[in-house]
This record gives sequence, structure tokens and C-alpha cells, in this order.
Amino acid sequence: MREAIWHRASISGSTVPPIWRRLPGPRRGTTAGLDSPAVPLVPILLYHSVSSAPPSMIAPFAVDRQTFGDHLDLVVERGLTSLTVTGFLDAADRGDRELLERCVVITFDDGFADFDDALPALSTRGLRATLYVATGLLRGAPAAVDAPALSAEMLAWSRLRELHAEGVELGAHSHSHPQLDTLSTSRARDELSLSRRLLEDAVGMEVKTFAYPNGYSSPRVRTLVREAGYRAACGVKNTLSSERDDRFALARLMIRSSTSTAEVAGWLDRSGAPPPRARERARTRAWRTYRRARAVVTRRAGTAPGWPASHV
Repeated sequence: MREAIWHRASISGSTVPPIWRRLPGPRRGTTAGLDSPAVPLVPILLYHSVSSAPPSMIAPFAVDRQTFGDHLDLVVERGLTSLTVTGFLDAADRGDRELLERCVVITFDDGFADFDDALPALSTRGLRATLYVATGLLRGAPAAVDAPALSAEMLAWSRLRELHAEGVELGAHSHSHPQLDTLSTSRARDELSLSRRLLEDAVGMEVKTFAYPNGYSSPRVRTLVREAGYRAACGVKNTLSSERDDRFALARLMIRSSTSTAEVAGWLDRSGAPPPRARERARTRAWRTYRRARAVVTRRAGTAPGWPASHV
């Protein structure tokens, strides 16, 4: 029988006492057990687009400005501190559990131009965010990917330095936005290194974290991310995260157009989503095997509809 670890989830603004989550514990042969200290659960929110008229390819993952503002008001009402991904890692490394119990991490993927509509809503509430950009898709990007219809919807390359100066943490999201786990090792390595180098040149600062396009990774890809010099990387998983989460597969909660404000409130209260999983689910591994086999047969990397295609 596997042991269990109890995780504490604070409910802000409520008379309900702190909740202790019972999680699947380690397998036999590891040191943690029932006497392990409680681990605060942390919601890392994942947005893509804040627009009432988003491009069709991203519409299922877009929210309008009013909805986004409502989400941020939930954060403020609960007195939560917004951390960048690096700020979350720093708090986890120093064991600042008081901060981890009272924080939220807000992230954006891709680099759509409507991030400029989201930024004022964040700034007026004193909240920060981490923006992961696919470098080759931005307007005016060096070594730009040939995707004119998509690039027209993206931030301008020249905007990156300004965003950095305005307090937005920037992270890499590959160069051409492929499903990295369907690429050859050399192609995946190029995507990781080029995006980081271009982004660091643009802002004049070290880029410390990465986010996997479409949330897809694998043990091989995570090793490549580590070897590329990144400190951590974000996946999706749709679970809460914690200081014990895999640093190269941090769990995030994806905001969809269908996500209700009540769902977001539950996530912020650490009660509306499961804790991070210790291991990948079997169906995740099976889906990756299928996509990789398809890429090998077709000689085309996996990609979502509307996004640029590339060779493996």
C-alpha cells in the first residue's frame, strides 16, 4: 500500500478552517511519508488571449476583457500576491510557505498582440505576469517563421524590451511553436536554443524559464530543456502546482473560453483542482507515442490547426 502526504490548502476570505489535501504518496523506497511536512498548493493560471474577437485558432482559449478583469478581481479580493514564474521558484527554493499559501502565478503563452489589452488590467491592480513568446511568430522578429496570417495577430518584436521594462517577465516558448516531443533531438534542441538566444538579445537579460508549446513534452525533451540552461519549464496538466512539482513540467491550469469565473475562484481557493501528479498518466504517454509515430511517418512535426508546420 502506498503511503500518503497531507497537503494544506488555505481558503481565503472564508471561516472554513485550512484544508489538508490527502495526496498519493511516494512509492516504497523513498524517504517521504506520513510525517512529511504539509506542502502549499499553488495555482499557476495559463491564458492565451484576452479579446472579444480572437483569431479562430485561439478562440477556444480566449476570454474577453471583462472576464479577465473579473478573474483578476478575484485575486485582489483574496489578498493573493501575484508572482512571476521565477518568483514562484525563488519562494519554493527558500521554503517560504507562508508566501506560497497566499500567492497566484499568472502566465500567458504565445505572444498575441492583445496582451497589450491585458497588461493595463494587471498593472492597475498591482499584479504581475510571465509572458512566454514563440519568437519566430512575432511581427518583425529576426529569423521570422513564414506565417503571415498568424504573425499579424502577434506582438511586435520591438515591444519586448518595453514589456520587460514595464515589469513583465519574459520566457521562451520555442521559435516556431511545434510539438517538441514530435521533433528529432537536433531540431528540438535548435528550437530551445534559438528562442532563448533571440529573446535574451532582445531584452538584454537572462531568460530563465520555458513553456512547452501545446503543453507537450517528454522525458527526452525535458532533459534537453535542462541542458539548454533553463531553470524550469511550464507544462499544462490542469492541476495545481506546489514546491514539489517537477521543475521541468510545472503544472498549470488552462483558462478556456468556457471556464467559468466560479471555476477560477475555486482554483484560487486551492479547492477546485487536483494537486500535481507524481507521474504522467498512461493516456498522456500513449498520446505522445501516437503523435511521434505519426510525425515519423509523415515527416511533419505535430502542430495545432492554424499554426505553422515544420519538418521533424
